[in-house]
Formats: sequence, C-alpha cells, structure tokens
Amino acid sequence: MTIGAAIGFVLSWSSGFVIPALLPADVSWTTLLVWRFVPLAAILVAVVLWRGWHRDVTGGALKRQAIIGLFAQTGYCVFVYAAVGSGVAVGTTALIDAVQPLVVATLVGPLLGLRVHGAQWAGLGAGAIGVALVVGSQIGGAVAHPLAYAFPVLAMACLIVGTFLERRSSTRSPVIVVLTVHIAVTALVCLVLAAVTGTLIPPMTASFWLSASLAAVLPTLAAYGLYWWLLGRIGITALNALLFLIAPATALAGFVLLGEPLTGLTLAGFALCGAGVAAVLAREVRGERVQAVPAPTRAAG
Repeated sequence: MTIGAAIGFVLSWSSGFVIPALLPADVSWTTLLVWRFVPLAAILVAVVLWRGWHRDVTGGALKRQAIIGLFAQTGYCVFVYAAVGSGVAVGTTALIDAVQPLVVATLVGPLLGLRVHGAQWAGLGAGAIGVALVVGSQIGGAVAHPLAYAFPVLAMACLIVGTFLERRSSTRSPVIVVLTVHIAVTALVCLVLAAVTGTLIPPMTASFWLSASLAAVLPTLAAYGLYWWLLGRIGITALNALLFLIAPATALAGFVLLGEPLTGLTLAGFALCGAGVAAVLAREVRGERVQAVPAPTRAAG
C-alpha cells in the first residue's frame, strides 16, 4: 500500500506542474486556479458536514489547519502557477521539490529533534546532483524573466513551512478534514485574487474544464491527500526524498506533452535521482526493522 501510495504521489504531484502549462496562451493561470479550487471546496465542505467528519475536530485544530493550508497549499500552488505562467519550464519549476529535501533534512534536527543518518545524507546528495542535471539540461532554453525564478523558491518555502507546522502540531485530524480546510482556504484566496485581476470568468471550452477537473482531482485531492498520509506513514525525511522524483517525472511529461528537451544529461539525472531516493528509503526500512526487533533479555541467575 505504501509503495503504491508513493508512486501515486509522484505521478499526481508532477501533474500539478504540467496541467497549467497546457492552458492556451489567452487563459490566465489565475482563472484555472480559482476554478480548480472553488467547486471542489464547495463539494468537500458539503460532504464533510453531511457525514459529520468534523465533529471530533476542535476549533483550535481547524484554525491550525487553516494556517497550514495557507502555506502548504495556497502559497505553494499560487507560486507554482505564477512560475509556469511566467514562462519557466515545468521541469525547471520542479526545482522547488528538488531543493526542499535538503532544506528539510537540515532543519529536522533543530526543529523536530530528528536525526538524518549518513546514508540518508548520501542519498539526498545524489538526488540533488541528479536534479541539477535534469534542470540544467532544460534551463538553457528558458524564455522567462530572471525574476520569475523567485516564484519556485517562494513555493518551496511555503511548502516547507506548512510541512513543519503540521509535524509540530500536537493533534492529528482526519486527512479528509485537513484537505477540506486547506482547499477551502485556498479557494477563498484564489477567488479574491482572480476577482482583483479581472480573471474570474472562465472560458466556456471543453479543454479548459477538462484541465480544471484534472487539476482538482490529481494534484489537489490525490497528491495532497497522499502527501499528508505519507507524512504520517513514512516520516518527513523519506517523504521529502520522494520529491527528488518529481523533477524527472515532470521533465518526462514535459518532453511527451510539451516538446521540452530530454537529453542524455537529463536521463543521467533521472538515474541519480532514483539512486538517491532508494538510498534514503533503504535506510528508513533498516531503521524500522531495527526498532521492530526486541532487545535481548539477560537470563536470570
């Protein structure tokens, strides 16, 4: 189940970079964002209230989740879409997920009291080199303004803050309630953003509504649902190691769907990313096995 969830997470998270790049040039990314979140928020709120899944969640927990969602989903999605809408290649935009594991590994000690082992550092380093090769093979043909590359950095920072706030929280709410709060907060922000920029009215085309529907189901429900589930299942270091696979998956999708370059250097980066993730996850599995073996007892007498 965990392996399947990890594969589904990588694929659905990668789709969040590709879908906005498929929009026609005359459709604003803010329009897609608002119609990705608003209908989904209305459906989820209605379902959660109808099923009563919110009854055991305190008001304080809801407020904390609103703050977490403001960073982890609202800030992240807005800045990713701003990057893609500014012309940053989708493979390069995935750099936000490539740098994050190293930042998180550096911060888990002082902020969460967790230890990153030597094998994990080696895996994280290999993954970082792999991502650098993937991104370096694409960045040469970019046409975006240099300042546009600040958007992926801001998106990365938002997701890191949201992730650490979640891990430091003393209460754990059901994933469906967490998603509903995050999506509702994001929908409200996107609604205001689209209204202010005059991009609220959607085009009445089948391709737009297909993109909005896919964006609601894949990178919103599936990717974020699996992100929070895996965070509790495999831990913050292993989960962030999976993010090294986002850049290769996104670059491959960009090659197939958008005609972005895919070179031998890119493929070498893919291999290093995979090796880095394998090293981190293997160390996590060994750690779990050691903890599962009971300590030997000394015979009496």
